[in-house]
Amino acid sequence: MKGTLGLQTNLESIHSVEEQWVSLDGVRVRYLRSGSGPPLLLLHGLLGYSFSWRFAMPVLAQQATVYAVDMPGAGFSDRRPGLDCRLHASAERLLRFLEAVEVESCDLLGTSQGGAVAMMAAAIAPQRVRRLILVAPVNPWSQHGKRLAPFLSSALVSALILRLAPFMEVAHDLALRRLYGDRKRIRPGTLEGYSAPLRIPGAFGYGLSVTRSWNGDLRELESALPRISHIPTLLLWGSKDLAVDPASAALLCRQFKDCRIEIFDGVGHLPYEEVPEEFNRVVAEFLKQPS
Repeated sequence: MKGTLGLQTNLESIHSVEEQWVSLDGVRVRYLRSGSGPPLLLLHGLLGYSFSWRFAMPVLAQQATVYAVDMPGAGFSDRRPGLDCRLHASAERLLRFLEAVEVESCDLLGTSQGGAVAMMAAAIAPQRVRRLILVAPVNPWSQHGKRLAPFLSSALVSALILRLAPFMEVAHDLALRRLYGDRKRIRPGTLEGYSAPLRIPGAFGYGLSVTRSWNGDLRELESALPRISHIPTLLLWGSKDLAVDPASAALLCRQFKDCRIEIFDGVGHLPYEEVPEEFNRVVAEFLKQPS
């Protein structure tokens, strides 16, 4: 195993995972690579990072070359002040990451806010994306974030969060627990693993920057969806998702010509965490189908 996996709790069970780094626009970006076969890029959600995929990589790497990136501003990648965190800019950075690791086209799996980035990246360069796997992706038909994002990004609330950032770990743990349909399924090391990069200065600033353009980004995404309607797409959702409305899955699916939905009963926002065996089975089966 090359490099160090640092605080990637539970990754000791993954063999031949390489921790690597590339530079994007002068920002040092960390990613994990494992397996062989057609490229598969895994994209985390807001305040997540490559740690999210510790249960998925060992299985998916059996049939693909898997890349799990810490997007600039997240995980253990660099935090650059003034980073453009609008959806379009994030999608362009994702495409530049593919160029940096010399991947011409890939299957693209994105979760939550990373799902929105994945769709936008596909809309910018549809020839780069063979198939989309979207796990409870932020989308124009879910109302949850549309109300919360303007509140979090307001000047007063943003200033308060940034001032309290050193003491926010407990609040973050409570928020993470809320993302589970059944908290008994939270595995040892999960809360510690997600909290580790939040101790790096600038972590909460990145998250707040994403929320500032939230509603405008969703309007742009809706207008971009016709450009990716031809891409085979799998939508995965937990029936107890409190972060992105499961009812929006059917509306999003209608935007694609070849789309299917898989709902995990009793599961929250993180099916790859909560029911990894079932999640991996569904994704692996989808990837075996001709693109």
